[in-house]
Amino acid sequence: QLQFVESGGGLVQPGGSLRLSCAASGFTLDSYAIGWFRQAPGKEREGVSCISNTDSSTYYADSVKGRFTISRDTDKNTGFLQMNNLKPEDTGVYYCKVVTTIQGLCTLTGVGSWGQGTQVTVSS
Repeated sequence: QLQFVESGGGLVQPGGSLRLSCAASGFTLDSYAIGWFRQAPGKEREGVSCISNTDSSTYYADSVKGRFTISRDTDKNTGFLQMNNLKPEDTGVYYCKVVTTIQGLCTLTGVGSWGQGTQVTVSS
């Protein structure tokens, strides 16, 4: 099962920052591209960002481009999402997942089970 344990969420004021982590559970991360997804209350889950396992190329949704940075540490078997200049519309539960690749580029098509996610709330 390609599953992660997400952590690092919390309550933050608009303009603040958070760093999310997702620890791979039962498999080694260096063989897989990973992506971050989020689900806001009453909305469908959406892809936020992904990073390739080959050349570490990245993709960001327009809504987070320039504010979020995805990374991975294969030694720690963990992925990260640095979120800066947070906005209230970034509120939601954030999930990490293995994603598919096309010619080495990551996609926002997830594979495997969803973890429990980590709650991010941006509010004053």
